[in-house]
Amino acid sequence: MTDAQAAEKTAETGTAQTGTNPLAPAPEGARTAADVVTPELVAQLTKGVAGSGRTANHTPFTGEKLADLPESTPEDVAKAFELARAAQAVWAQTPVRQRAAVLLRFHDLVLERQAEVLDLIQLETGKARLHAHEEVQAVAVAARHYGRKAPAYLRPKRHAGAMPTLTKVTELRHPRGVVGQIAPWNYPLELSVGDALPAFVAGNAVVMKPDTETCLTALWARDLLIEAGLPADVFQVVLGDGPVVGPEVVRHADYVSFTGSTRTGREVAQGAAARLVGVSLELGGKNAMLVLEDADIEKAAAGAVRACFSSAGQLCISIERLYVHESIADTFLERFAARTKAMRLGTSLAYGADMGSLVGERQLETVTRHVEEAVAKGAKVVAGGVARPDIGPYFFEPTILDGVATDMSVCGEETFGPVVSVYRFTDEDEVIERANATAYGLNSSVWTRNGRRGQEVAARLRTGTVNINEGYAPAYGSVQSPMGGMKESGLGRRHGSEGILKYTEAQTVAHQRVLPMAPSLGMDDEKYAQFMSRSLRLMKAFRFR
Repeated sequence: MTDAQAAEKTAETGTAQTGTNPLAPAPEGARTAADVVTPELVAQLTKGVAGSGRTANHTPFTGEKLADLPESTPEDVAKAFELARAAQAVWAQTPVRQRAAVLLRFHDLVLERQAEVLDLIQLETGKARLHAHEEVQAVAVAARHYGRKAPAYLRPKRHAGAMPTLTKVTELRHPRGVVGQIAPWNYPLELSVGDALPAFVAGNAVVMKPDTETCLTALWARDLLIEAGLPADVFQVVLGDGPVVGPEVVRHADYVSFTGSTRTGREVAQGAAARLVGVSLELGGKNAMLVLEDADIEKAAAGAVRACFSSAGQLCISIERLYVHESIADTFLERFAARTKAMRLGTSLAYGADMGSLVGERQLETVTRHVEEAVAKGAKVVAGGVARPDIGPYFFEPTILDGVATDMSVCGEETFGPVVSVYRFTDEDEVIERANATAYGLNSSVWTRNGRRGQEVAARLRTGTVNINEGYAPAYGSVQSPMGGMKESGLGRRHGSEGILKYTEAQTVAHQRVLPMAPSLGMDDEKYAQFMSRSLRLMKAFRFR
């Protein structure tokens, strides 16, 4: 490409070309971090956040400080639970339809003011704007779903009693109390307030510990929920170092919701188990995508870009292992690589970039180590493979590796970055076995033109969600259905009935009428036993359940 052609290309697409590498910054937006994160905004968002110390967060785009923040002590955490517990007792008495109405108002506010939170998500995570919008979509859908369905999920339910007509049974659902939530950095809107919404509508209070580096997003959502009508003390936020503040949240909570690494998830589960309180965990993944020989190659290649590189691969349900049938592997890989090499990296607070930054130095180190080790052991870089400090301190090109072997870290360990390994297969049974041969079981993807075949393969994959002809969005976005992990990918589910009922305690109320569950009407023990035996046979014959 000549200089003139490069200039013409830049004028057409807004993308600067760097040498022979088409991965380069997208057009810069007009707003800066200082324009968005003002002292006035920080003061508003941190109002009510207890903290005796001070900490700060930073933007991955430049590494510069975004805001000074309060840092909570163990005493501050205890105080937050005290306030939340007092507020929860009142909130639980609010009719469920009024609680649900808060979520519906929040839904509208999020969509109306999405530009504000899109800026915050981008600045705190380094995401491209379209990937930040995935969080807006997910939170709006969850708010709408539980705003509409919570009364049905939570209403008293009638069940058949021990003795037909004589035993009246009602199942009630009570809030657990104060939910302790530990939220991660990678999806700071969806995995913070998105998980809290069903807890609130079920009548609980929440004490949330978001990751400090992405806490402004969670605090913005708290501010909006209060504007929508949620009592302020029902939603407490504590900030600070995970190993210090996290265990304190677990120590005081009536139920714990955690999203993060499998290693930390084990520690959270142990802390909750010691207190005999419930816990839900969404943990790591090493998710597989299977491209069968009858797949639409163009659609699969485009889908692989979304599945592997959304949010720079920092998504627990993104694809890190890509199995392609031998008969189409070369063609698929050529098309997938071409799309990957054409991706635009950028720091703009505007739509246009195809991928943003890694969140920080630790993620960059892991990604770099996995790629360099694989190459040193014989893997081939098909696309990407290098950091891009010319764009920002933590940028790494979307990377495709071929020829990855089982002794390479990138094969079995979760990379949590924009790196995918490609493997070839010929036998369907073999590839299903290989896809399942991992300690994780969170998400998977199957590509085929045959819908029935896709369903059959999906049923054999040991993952909590499976997407046919897409990477992760259809299953995650179907909020009436449960979403979560098998094996070491977690416990419990979000979404659907399980996503709200986990925040409740079930209570069975049985009202016995007319006759007792004991000998009566002149029966002695033996006659009563005979009467009950006949009754049980009749109930089976009449198909009582």
